[in-house]
Amino acid sequence: MATSKALQQPFSLRLTSASFLTLWCVIAAFPIVWIAVMSFKSPVDAFSANPLNVVFGPTTRADGNGLSILDIVTGLIVLIAAGRLAFSRLPKWVERLTPKGLAVIGWLVGAAAYAVAFLVVFFGILPIVLGALNPIAGPLGVPVLGLTTEHYYAVWIENGFWRNFQNSLIVTAGVVTISLTVGTLAGYGLARSGSSLAFWILIVALIFRALPHSVLVAGYLPVFINSAEILRPILGENAPTLYGQPLAVIAVLVAINQPFTIWMLRSFFQNIPNELDEAARVDGCTHFQAFRWVIMPVMWPGVITTGLFSFLLAYNDLLVTSLLLDAQNQTMVPAIAGYFNRETTTTDQVEAIAAAVSITAPLFLLVMIFQRQIVSGLTAGAVKG
Repeated sequence: MATSKALQQPFSLRLTSASFLTLWCVIAAFPIVWIAVMSFKSPVDAFSANPLNVVFGPTTRADGNGLSILDIVTGLIVLIAAGRLAFSRLPKWVERLTPKGLAVIGWLVGAAAYAVAFLVVFFGILPIVLGALNPIAGPLGVPVLGLTTEHYYAVWIENGFWRNFQNSLIVTAGVVTISLTVGTLAGYGLARSGSSLAFWILIVALIFRALPHSVLVAGYLPVFINSAEILRPILGENAPTLYGQPLAVIAVLVAINQPFTIWMLRSFFQNIPNELDEAARVDGCTHFQAFRWVIMPVMWPGVITTGLFSFLLAYNDLLVTSLLLDAQNQTMVPAIAGYFNRETTTTDQVEAIAAAVSITAPLFLLVMIFQRQIVSGLTAGAVKG
């Protein structure tokens, strides 16, 4: 659609806006890109004062770890193809194969299956194929860029970082599931309630959300520490101690996150006309059936958007997880902080960087797959319709 002449921006304003946007993107993306480059280099290259050594990794390449032009071109083609599949094909596959009413589960299963398939192809099959092609590719098969994955192997296998990843999955899955289950029911009830009590409930929830996280942890901590004594009359001598277990973190993070979830989902429900509920009731549905079969299918973009925020709270939390979990059950963020807080060699520091890069990959994948639902959800929540 052509823009009218009165609304067209002058060239100087467009140039200034584009310059500021470009500068912001560079400042925001540079740290992530730089540590990603460092994580694939030997310690000598990673901490070199010469940026070109960090990028091209001469020492890494001299150690026999490098990529040829054939490797780079093939890898870029696979990455572009994977991105196109994630943006275009994957949403259609999930929508076609997911049973009605199980959209969230379908998206989670689809995202997990896609991630596993990508890892197998990119890090399993592709290196074997390229290893056979490089010797016969001539100059295209000669290493030109130093790169090694030994730090990722040390982090995930030798240091057992996969356990921290597993604990993060348990915590985030528990927080997202409970927050969305309670939040959708409470948000729907408050959005459809005409009582002034609903307003005061929301105000109390907002005040509770504004409390520092350390206050909530301090209140819950004695209960978790003494949980065995508290539960012994009910469960007997086998009563568990909740302190140090992921369940304790899930309970606290849900308490922190639930007010925000209720507020956000309530705003989404308010954008859905009441006439949909009335039409469902006229057709013979109960209140819950109207909510389940009529309202929720319209609400999925809002639920996915709210679920993403809940996921980020649990996934990136440091304070609650570091205070309530012991060393054996730590999630990824406190585990990475432990890398930097101890006396380390340069090799340990590069491994810490590799671990930090590892936890960003699921976030990028999540946003790429759910981008349409997130944009749709944010737009629906921002406009009162």
